[in-house]
Amino acid sequence: MTPAGLTGSTRDEIARLLAGLPAHRRTTFELRVDRWWDDLVEGLAPYPEPTAVAERVLLLAAAAYRDRDDDLHLLDERRMLEPDWFQRPEMVGYAAYAERFAPEGTGLPGVGERVEHLRQLGVGYLHLMPLLQPRPAPNDGGYAVADYRQVRADLGTMEDLRALASRLRAEGISLCLDLVLNHVAREHAWAAAARAGDERYRRYFHVYPDRTVPDAYERTLPEVFPDFAPGSFTRDDELDGWVWTTFNTYQWDLAWDNPDVFCELADVILFLANQGVEVLRLDAIAFLWKRMGTPCQNEPEVHQLTQALRAVARMTAPALIFKAEAIVGPNEVVHYLGQGRHHGKVSDLAYHNSLMVQVWSMLASRDSRLATHALGRFPAVPTTTAWITYLRCHDDIGWAIDDDDARAVMLDGWGHRGFLSRWYSGEFEGSTAEGLVFQHNPATGDMRISGSAASLAGLGTALRRTDEGAVPAVDEAVARLLLGYTVVFGWGGIPVVWSGDEVAALNDESWAATPEHAADNRWAHRPRLDDELVAAARRDPESAVGRVYAGMRHLALTRASLPHLHASVQAAVVASPDPGIFAVVRRHPVGPMLMLYNITETGREVPGWWIREQGLNPAQVIDALNGYPPHLAADGSLYLSTYQPVWLVRP
Repeated sequence: MTPAGLTGSTRDEIARLLAGLPAHRRTTFELRVDRWWDDLVEGLAPYPEPTAVAERVLLLAAAAYRDRDDDLHLLDERRMLEPDWFQRPEMVGYAAYAERFAPEGTGLPGVGERVEHLRQLGVGYLHLMPLLQPRPAPNDGGYAVADYRQVRADLGTMEDLRALASRLRAEGISLCLDLVLNHVAREHAWAAAARAGDERYRRYFHVYPDRTVPDAYERTLPEVFPDFAPGSFTRDDELDGWVWTTFNTYQWDLAWDNPDVFCELADVILFLANQGVEVLRLDAIAFLWKRMGTPCQNEPEVHQLTQALRAVARMTAPALIFKAEAIVGPNEVVHYLGQGRHHGKVSDLAYHNSLMVQVWSMLASRDSRLATHALGRFPAVPTTTAWITYLRCHDDIGWAIDDDDARAVMLDGWGHRGFLSRWYSGEFEGSTAEGLVFQHNPATGDMRISGSAASLAGLGTALRRTDEGAVPAVDEAVARLLLGYTVVFGWGGIPVVWSGDEVAALNDESWAATPEHAADNRWAHRPRLDDELVAAARRDPESAVGRVYAGMRHLALTRASLPHLHASVQAAVVASPDPGIFAVVRRHPVGPMLMLYNITETGREVPGWWIREQGLNPAQVIDALNGYPPHLAADGSLYLSTYQPVWLVRP
């Protein structure tokens, strides 16, 4: 190994750790260290002695490399030869809680029984929600981790997780798990040691003797859960101090300015990679670095440290990629995929929260102008990265409508956010949505929304009205739901289906029956996968759930056939001549792809001359969604029926 600054003692220790490996495998590790050393040291710049920290981490990397299974080493080699594996059009994701996806009571082994269901949907990426050992309830849905190296007892063991990862890998499905970086549970061994008076572990957390410093920080800190856990600091008598708790009183923020914390989490990452995990969702990553006078989110050190973590992972387990859970504005979120000197060196994936918000906004307003402006100003991201796109996820929907974006299209941001909350809670006249208000803040008027995609699309209301002869309402609700997912599948990156959406699952009316869920209505859209509903969807393709299921499978198959949807190709929104139409263009070497979405319940026409301006002749294209030419009027304009999408390409 030739990295500058690497001491002889470190070289000797690495040689000792790897002595039992074949020569070719030792050479591979040395080459990776040479490749990623500079990124590692540069990323550790926030620490006083970055090279010394890098050497500590390198020893962890060597030990994990030595212990990595042969089939995972083979996967590493394959992924190095196919670095775009997660960017390809055939990649479709699925997200679920393991205990709600598997047959009841079967845990992680039961998830493996669902492989055929996933393959039917074209899934190549499975995100299982938090399953590492949390504290006893309440535990923020599993995000209060008490042990990073154990699986929840009700789901199984770490060996069960290894077996599941192996089975999924054999079926071409990559396993994604959550890694909570910002905090641990109060019951975690590090926190317990801090409470017991161990000064080393006390420095793993932000602890203050009185409210002086916390009060100074609080002046610029937003509240994440104003109803559940106001404020960002908690007094702990055992600790004899105030500890930083951004989310809940039982979740203690880690002090990432301490290099010991970095080394601990780097070791956890390598441990999980060696269990066969291929994607790590870096939870709450935006909050890692604290700086007085700021919101303590998105600080530059976050990106530096992520670069360092990624470099360590690339040395040991290059099959592992990172997904940033950063639900922030456009100008901030792109940094999690790498901008400037971090270009392509941080997370490989990031959530496109704005796309999700804008899809629901368009469906409520029947107007694409806000979405076109807001999505059109996203900076370009590295071509080696990809967005995670989704219509729903496990969380509530916060209406991230920027005031400046709203003003640009003559809207009042505060008013539009209020309209969306009223629309999707069913309070607005004419709405059929059945969402639930989450975390209402009377002081700001902020209201977030819970609810399944089908319930937000109005399917539950429509189905109840069929007794009154309102069958068209069901057709429209199904069309709205599929239109939303068509936008998501057509954006590029990895479209992720939230469990139950594929069979149009409605809100779980029994969400509050579990005591620890009673105060959190987000569990309404986290239902158990209903085997009877899945069977009904397969049995009756003409039913509402059958049409949704067939539509989702068709989207995956169609998407896989279109090179235009490779994530390296940027999606460009264009202003359509009709605000009732949302338009996206993808320019690929094989030719342009024009996606048009009628976001209204009435028929719309798009002028032929405008389509030609986007690089396609409407008389010489096909709609890739059905394989036929689009419906053209006598004057050459293209007609779109109720909530109809078209993906126009050259045949």
